[in-house]
Amino acid sequence: MSSELKDSYVFPRDHVDNIRINLQHYLWVAQFGYLTHPKIPLNGAHLKIADVGTGTGAWLMDLGSRLPESTQLSGLDISSDALPPDEWLPPNMTFRKWNIKDDVPEDLVGQYDIVHVRNFVYVLQDDEIPRVLDSLVKLMKPGGYLQWGEVDPTSYRITKTKPGNRVEELDRLMKLALSSNTRLTPTWVTILGTIFQEGGLEGIECDVREAPPPHINLAVHECSLLIPELLMRATENKELAQRLADTMRQALEQTREGAAWTFTRLTVIGRKSNVV
Repeated sequence: MSSELKDSYVFPRDHVDNIRINLQHYLWVAQFGYLTHPKIPLNGAHLKIADVGTGTGAWLMDLGSRLPESTQLSGLDISSDALPPDEWLPPNMTFRKWNIKDDVPEDLVGQYDIVHVRNFVYVLQDDEIPRVLDSLVKLMKPGGYLQWGEVDPTSYRITKTKPGNRVEELDRLMKLALSSNTRLTPTWVTILGTIFQEGGLEGIECDVREAPPPHINLAVHECSLLIPELLMRATENKELAQRLADTMRQALEQTREGAAWTFTRLTVIGRKSNVV
């Protein structure tokens, strides 16, 4: 079963999705233990940092709060709807409307010491990745770093507190959510390190994390349960929306009994060559 969603973003742009994005950020940091990979230097003067697909700006503002005010923070996104009003942004943060699938504006070429991307797995299709990576590399200064974090959808499994715990409705809910749009079943994440290498990046590091500690995994799982909630509102397929709602109720019961979705997550970094 499939449904046409309203635009290229598969979720509605509303306060519930903003809550999901913000919570997801802090849970990601809790699992990985850093905002930027330890091998990315942050000691340069007047660093310029871009967060592509910035969403609510959570990653960029969190990082900026730990760096000198001379750091220039740029949020790039197709939409500013999730961001706070301009008056509530840090004075050293600016927003620029840019679709990651479009050509890089000339004035942004070679501008950034660090480019950060995270959670594009449900936005980009397999055949779009090489061109997108090329655009991200164009944003970077020679010697600059790209950091890309993703969930691997192909690693999906359900963990349980007891072998006999029921999981059927949790599994059904996942399959229903994935059926709502073909963009929810990408395969490129597992080879992201190879894609970095083919794109000419150097010093590539792949930080792969399996399941987080159980209490964090439960929090991540409950955050992820917002996704089918959001899809219910985004889809125009009333039958699918009802099936999602009915299955959600039973999936929540199985969650409280001790069952949760679990995924592998990874952060990949690479450095742009200093040779122009």
